[in-house]
Amino acid sequence: MNFSLLGVFIPTFFFVSITPGMCMTLALSLGMSIGYRRTLWMMAGEVVGVALVSVAAVLGIAAVMLNYPWLFVAFKAIGASYLFFLGVQMWLSRGKLAITEETTQVESGSDWELVVQGFVTAIANPKGWAFMISLLPPFIDHSKPITLQLVLLVGIIMISEFICMTLYATGGKGLKRVLGHSKNVRFMNRISGTLMMGVGVWLFVS
Repeated sequence: MNFSLLGVFIPTFFFVSITPGMCMTLALSLGMSIGYRRTLWMMAGEVVGVALVSVAAVLGIAAVMLNYPWLFVAFKAIGASYLFFLGVQMWLSRGKLAITEETTQVESGSDWELVVQGFVTAIANPKGWAFMISLLPPFIDHSKPITLQLVLLVGIIMISEFICMTLYATGGKGLKRVLGHSKNVRFMNRISGTLMMGVGVWLFVS
């Protein structure tokens, strides 16, 4: 691995990751509504999705997506609709992710739903695909084994995404603690729901 390229890649990708985007907004929203521990499930799905996009970008699978744009648009529309629906439910203080006065945890059995949320948001984000296609290839040294380089770069990407989402999710949890009085429950639900709906719209129109 070319360590001079690696030294540039780490701060470059961290800066991009920490910038507010769909996944970071989702982490903030869920951190506010269900807390950091539960948000870890969404984060797990997101980092796996980002890793898959990264590998696909390097291997050229993205070209297949470009040749069949209808498939990508359909997948993106389904994901965006799902996130928007969850946002509406939260805004109305309904559904599994809404905060209630009795509990601050989501119902049991919803871990997989959170994983799917993170995975779909990462996979269906066209800006993420464009960024990986443009960013990763220049950091690959073709004079050395690609497999080891790809593993290392994808590992850095996953760690960077996890750290940044942790910052956003804990920020949301802190905001929840500040507003965590019974009279503010509906207000918190509306903030979380609005953010969630925003991610859905953002995903659909991007």
